[in-house]
Amino acid sequence: METWLQQFIQWLPEGINYYLILFLIAFGESLPMVGLLLPGSTLIVLAGFLIIHGKGLILPVIVMTTSGGLLGDLLSFWLGDHFGSRMLKMRSFQKHHKLVGQSERFFLAHGGKSIFFARFLGPIRGITPFIAGLSRMPGRMFCGYALISSILWGIAYPGIGFLGGASWQQAQSMGTRFVLLILLALLVTILHYWLRRKLIMSTGEKKHGN
Repeated sequence: METWLQQFIQWLPEGINYYLILFLIAFGESLPMVGLLLPGSTLIVLAGFLIIHGKGLILPVIVMTTSGGLLGDLLSFWLGDHFGSRMLKMRSFQKHHKLVGQSERFFLAHGGKSIFFARFLGPIRGITPFIAGLSRMPGRMFCGYALISSILWGIAYPGIGFLGGASWQQAQSMGTRFVLLILLALLVTILHYWLRRKLIMSTGEKKHGN
């Protein structure tokens, strides 16, 4: 093990305190505006990488990151549902009004699927659940998408670091490929949505013509 890595592991807290930090990282990244300042996904991949080098166990890491991400989404949704209009007037939201607008358009275009995809799309991760709450998305539907995406994220990102544990560069490369795979799935979803809409419009025009 390299000296710097050994020193870094020794600097980290032990036991439950270490897992609590991972929980807070996943939780914070899922909150509006907080997620912009916190490179949560990178840190969780790092946590998976450190498991190979003797820091923590894979199952507690997965449990804490999954639960942190899910609870963060639920809080973000609740804030949007109860205080969304007032919070949008806050300085921090006004400062990032373009990002808020992008998240809103993304949600309006993809509905529930946006909750799943947004978790893997960096800047809009913490804002999209907030927009869902603000838009009065049914809570049961939101919870379903948030649960699925949290489980996948909580398994995939520590798993990427764990599987790439031979080197940090390898873990980062695997993380990049995973994000590209998610983006490809998103593009396929958008194309399917566009084609279906075109088909519906075409069918409607034919019926109207008859």
